[in-house]
Amino acid sequence: MKKNRCWGTNILLLFLAAFVLVGCADASVLEVVPQTAAVSVEHGGKKGQRKNAGALNEQNEESEKNAETASKEETFCFTMETASSFTYDRLSEAEQIWYKDMEKLIGVMEEKGTLSEQGIAAGLDETGIDKIFQCLLNDHPEFFYVDGYTYTKYTMGDMLLSIEFAGSYSMDIDTAKQRKAMIEEAVEPIIGGISAEASDYDKVKYVYETVIINTDYNLNASDNQNIYSVFVNKSSVCQGYAKATQYLLNRLGVECTMVQGSVDTGEGHAWNLVSVDGSFYYVDTTWGDAYYRREGENLPDEGYPEINYDYLCITTKDLLRTHILNTYVPLPECVDTKDNYYVREGALFTAYDREQMKRLFENARLEDKTFVTVKCSDEACFQEIMGALITDYEIFDYLDKGEKEVSYSHDEKWLSLTFWVTNE
Repeated sequence: MKKNRCWGTNILLLFLAAFVLVGCADASVLEVVPQTAAVSVEHGGKKGQRKNAGALNEQNEESEKNAETASKEETFCFTMETASSFTYDRLSEAEQIWYKDMEKLIGVMEEKGTLSEQGIAAGLDETGIDKIFQCLLNDHPEFFYVDGYTYTKYTMGDMLLSIEFAGSYSMDIDTAKQRKAMIEEAVEPIIGGISAEASDYDKVKYVYETVIINTDYNLNASDNQNIYSVFVNKSSVCQGYAKATQYLLNRLGVECTMVQGSVDTGEGHAWNLVSVDGSFYYVDTTWGDAYYRREGENLPDEGYPEINYDYLCITTKDLLRTHILNTYVPLPECVDTKDNYYVREGALFTAYDREQMKRLFENARLEDKTFVTVKCSDEACFQEIMGALITDYEIFDYLDKGEKEVSYSHDEKWLSLTFWVTNE
């Protein structure tokens, strides 16, 4: 991500940072310096505005009056009570102060506000805004109407006096309210589709499957950087998938945050970090969508399973086979495997076990699944199962009578195989 910085003494600098994952492309930053100055200096062909201490005092008085007026009016708040505090908890105390300032302003779509002086006293300046803002969005998928921010820096000589911050919104508040209502209407049946008493694992699996089944991966989808695209338009890209997954899990009481980075092809990407019964795992709902895989690997449409479980509750080691982390806060090392999909579902093989394979296919029939996926612990196991089921045709030992045609796909990187019957 390229960021252009140009600082000068006693000048106003105003930036708009638009964080966008276009499909799974890299993030970008757009710099805007409006021409509103009575006294201005040239900067990159645009203009900035000079502010002095006297102007600052006048501004503060006006801000106090506006705040007093606003406090008398009923304020509509978008902030979700169950939002994750994962990145907030990992910021410094000073950064947390500005995080809360931004959260309050953006949560009510306030036009602008001054960041707390405690942050400046603790050593923060404009260079910390970018990190704090991104951490805020990573914790708050419900801020679907935000596409960036602006800030104004006030100085006296080399002394930083204050910073005025404002969110940049892609819609007005009335449109945001209407869309929030539409999102809630779509979300309520999903939340009601699983018991509040269900285990963390069952909730994560339910959300993973629900988002995938009900969302089309589409690079040209509108609003594809936020939850509106998933819940209302049902068409999105990676950041929409990740934020929708986070939103649902937070509503269900499961800690979940969004993680941004890239993948081995070099494209920007977004996915999730979840806490399941006290252990952290990675979840990538986008890569769990088999349609997304078909687009990239030219896999068949007919009969191909909708869901790929390779990215449901995986370790850091497994994630780093294909993903590259790019984070603003430290992330835990995910090492636990007890709630990995294949472990929980009895589909992880250390060797070719016919009884285990039989149970797996029987359970699939009981659950009305149209496909079965197995994962191998190592290359030797993978080759053994491939040889037995494919080369020696033992796959037909596990099918019902009349099931004479079966298709399969295999992933040598993940050591997994998926089978589905094609003659029905």
